Order: sequence, then C-alpha cells, then structure tokens
Amino acid sequence: MAAVPVIAAAQSPVQADALSQNELRGTARFMGMGGAFTALGGDLSTLGQNPAGIGVYTRSDVGITLDINMRGYKTETPMSLHKENQTKAFVNNLAYVGAMNLDGALRTFNWGVSYGRKTSFDRITMGYNNPVQTSLSNYIAAFSDGYSPDDLAFDYGKYNPYLDSDCDWLSILGYTSYMISPTGNGKHYNGLFVPGQTVGDAMYMVRESGYVDEYNIDLGGNVSDVVYWGIGVGINDISYFRYTDYSESMENANVVVGDRIVKGNAGFELYNDNHIWGSGWNVKLGLIVRPINELRIGMAVHTPTWYSLNHSYIAETDFSYYDPAMGEIKNLNPHEGNERTELASYSSKLNTPWRLMFGVAGVIDNRAIISLDYERMFYDSMTTKRQGYGYYNSFESATDVNDAIDQYYQGSNIVRLGLEYRVTPQFSVRLGYNAQTSNVTKDAADGMYEVMTTGTDPSYSFDKTTQYITAGLGYRYKAWYIDAAYVYKNRKSTFHAYTDFNGFEAPSASVTDNIHSIVLSTGFKF
Repeated sequence: MAAVPVIAAAQSPVQADALSQNELRGTARFMGMGGAFTALGGDLSTLGQNPAGIGVYTRSDVGITLDINMRGYKTETPMSLHKENQTKAFVNNLAYVGAMNLDGALRTFNWGVSYGRKTSFDRITMGYNNPVQTSLSNYIAAFSDGYSPDDLAFDYGKYNPYLDSDCDWLSILGYTSYMISPTGNGKHYNGLFVPGQTVGDAMYMVRESGYVDEYNIDLGGNVSDVVYWGIGVGINDISYFRYTDYSESMENANVVVGDRIVKGNAGFELYNDNHIWGSGWNVKLGLIVRPINELRIGMAVHTPTWYSLNHSYIAETDFSYYDPAMGEIKNLNPHEGNERTELASYSSKLNTPWRLMFGVAGVIDNRAIISLDYERMFYDSMTTKRQGYGYYNSFESATDVNDAIDQYYQGSNIVRLGLEYRVTPQFSVRLGYNAQTSNVTKDAADGMYEVMTTGTDPSYSFDKTTQYITAGLGYRYKAWYIDAAYVYKNRKSTFHAYTDFNGFEAPSASVTDNIHSIVLSTGFKF
C-alpha cells in the first residue's frame, strides 16, 4: 500500500473509532455489578442498555448518580516512563421512570426519561523516543511525491495553497517550514532524516478531553409477569477536543540552506488543535423473558448512533535549521521561524457500531443474584460520509475511509459478570467484572497498513484490552435508597506518533490508563 496522505477535510477510521467508544457508566448499583443488567432491569441505567428493563418496574423511580474519577495515565517507551494524573467529576445518571399498573395480560405500561454521561474522552499521553530511525518529515516527503513545489508555495496576495489547491495540508505545512525539500524533477521530496547517518529523538504529547452525553426516552411493559419489552430512543450530544504537540531534534540532517542541501542540525515542533462537536440519535430494542421466578433471559439491540458532526482544526510549526559550516551568522542560517495552516472548518456524518447483547440472570432464594452478559460491538460496521461539492448540506460516502475501517477494525466482545447478595432486607453487597477485547485487526496492530489519520495530526492510538473490576454496597429504607460503588478501570493501548511507512517504524509507546472511581446514587421509589 502506498503512503497514505493525511486527508485535509475528512473523517478518518481512527477518529471514527475514538468517537464510537463506550464506557461502563450508570447508577452505583449498575456499575457495582459490572453493568451485567441485560436480563435484570429494574434499574435506572437500563434505559440506556436494555429498555425492556423498565417493564420490570411496578413503582415509579427517580434518582441521581454522581461519579468522581481519579485518572492515571502511563506512557512507556524503552527510554522513558511518563505519568500524568487528573481528577474529574460527572453526573453519571439522572432519570425518572413512571409506572402505570393495569389489569389484564398487560400488567404494567411504563415510560422513562434519563440523562447520562456515556463517555468521557479525558486522556493524556506523553512520551520520549531516543533514538528514532526515521522522521515525520520523511513520512510527509513520501506522500508528497507528485506535488509541484509551485503548488505548495505561497504567492502572497495571489495564491494560497491551503485554499486554492487540492494539495494535502500537511505537505504544504511541511514544505513552507522546510521539513521537506524538492529533489530530482522537482516533484519528489527529501525529508530531514538520512537513514544510517542522522541521529535524532522525538517527544510527543496528546491531550484529549470532551464527552458524549445521552438523553433517553423509553417505553416498556410487562406481559403476564413473563415477558418484558421495551423500546427507546437515545439522543446524543458529543464534544471532542484533541491537542497534540510533536517535536523532533536531530544531527546530520538534510538541511536546506539557500538552494543547497547540507548536513546540519534540525529541530521542529508540530502543534495540532482539533475540535469535533455535534449530535446524533439511535434506537434501542429489548426483551426480557422470565419463564420461572429464578431465571431471567434478556437481549437488546442498539442501532448505530447516526451523528451529524462539525469539525475545526488548525496546525502550526516552529522550526530551526542550522548549518555548522556557516557559523553563528543568522543571515546565513535563515530557516528559522513559524508557519501555520488556515483554520479548517467542515462537516461530516458518522454511523457508530451496531450493538447486540444477551444476558442471563439467576435469582437464588430471593436473596442472591448472579448475572452474566455477552455483548458484540460491530466496529467494522462504522461508516462515514464527507461533505460533498454540491449543495451545502450534501454528503457523499467516504469510500476510502470506509474501506480502511474494514482493514483496521473488527468486532469486539464484551463480557459482564455481576453478583449481588442481600445480607438483610435493607443491606446488599455487590461485585462485578467487565472485560472488552481489542477491536483492532491483527494486520493493523502488526503494522501491515499505513494508517490513515485526519487533517494535519498524524498520531493515533490502537486500544488493546479494557477491564473493569467493581464492588458496591446498597441500603434501602422504605421508599428511599442509597448505593455506593468502587470501580477500577484498566485500559491498555499502543500510541503511534505517525504511521509506519515504507518499512520505517515511527515512534511509538505503550499506554496504560488506570482509573479509580467512587460512584454514589440516591433515589426514591413511589
């Protein structure tokens, strides 16, 4: 596969994946049992998981949940170990279920509304690689082949390559900041790094933040105390920020001085500032069957969330190149300064993965519950559309991105296990476990593809495994309840400063997120 250009105004597979992530979030009871509620219901979190769960209610319910996160991030390379910490607080869940008891086969008809924090994008990745065996500039040079230098250069007041050409924006930025230089017939380019001769290192920082909030409207019912059904509509509000800072310094690099290329010292820093925001909606269908009081079987299907998204980003470079043979005379070493892109602004469409979940739960002597869930998330079903060239609101399938999604991503499996034991009629204890497999194909994880990213930010992460270990307590007093949970999340990933290309390995790191959460819920059933 030839070197893949970074598309200036489009969604990318890795960005689609980042925006499609889900976390274990909900009430303290729900989280304390690992989220294994597909077959249980009777909890405010089921509005966002299996809407059939509201059919279990025989009384109305209103409640609120607070979540305090202590977040730790570790980035590890052979030469460095960097740790960062954050503390965040959220409203995980605010919900109401209204129960209407009826006569006949339809025993109850219930409705519910909820607000919940579905995903938090907060994450910090920082690392250092020394030595490096190539350069971002060489990657830019590889995919810039074929562009004329005249197309990449400004003619101030007459021609702006960002606005007046179809050239890749990172190629333009690389050319104007002297990362790449033309060679041969003028449509081929050199990067700064000379394999086997240049010595260099790289530093990087990625700071992500933002959220997905979901508002659910559900209807459900109970048929003969055996079948519970539900249907829900979820309305999502998304905001994602990504700020990156990548720098390289090297000796014996290909430095441009005048119209010559000499061996000198080179350093540059690339900043990217991205924001994505928008809204979307999805549909959830669910069913729970209780053939006997001791057994419940549940299933639910979630359609994709159909997002309409807005994007904006800007990139900037600081650079300094030095020819030792010229001494310290500044006008003989003129390539030092700052360049930036225009502000990019555009729209896109994203369909997140389909979700299918199954659950089985057993009730023992009306004192203990054991619940097991299996979920399949079809990440390879994600699709994107880019803004067309016709009417303002016209969109066309991003075929190249969708083909790359099929190469990079596969379905992911999630297993959830929950236990609850009622010590007294008022007091309960809970345990839970939740594990998710990687959604990245083996070929993509092994570097068999040159990975497509978005805009002028060439960095990306591939998640490996995610695990949650949870515990909780619950207390009931008449109509009032209060629950608490401790949740530990461990996520392992690989970070890549840019894609491997033409046999060269880009700087990368192992990333581990360890997140400790204290979750508190309270509410009334009436």
